[in-house]
Amino acid sequence: MAEKRQYAPMSTAGLIRYFDEEESQIRIKPEHVVYFSIGFAALVLILRFLI
Repeated sequence: MAEKRQYAPMSTAGLIRYFDEEESQIRIKPEHVVYFSIGFAALVLILRFLI
């Protein structure tokens, strides 16, 4: 005989799939964002005083 499959309720099925897909995204550490913004601000200040 065929086995019965158990299905998740429709309200949580999309939520579980959403969290599974989140892992494949590129992650950036907060420290890198801070370093990039400080470097960008320094570059803008240097270019402002040179030009």
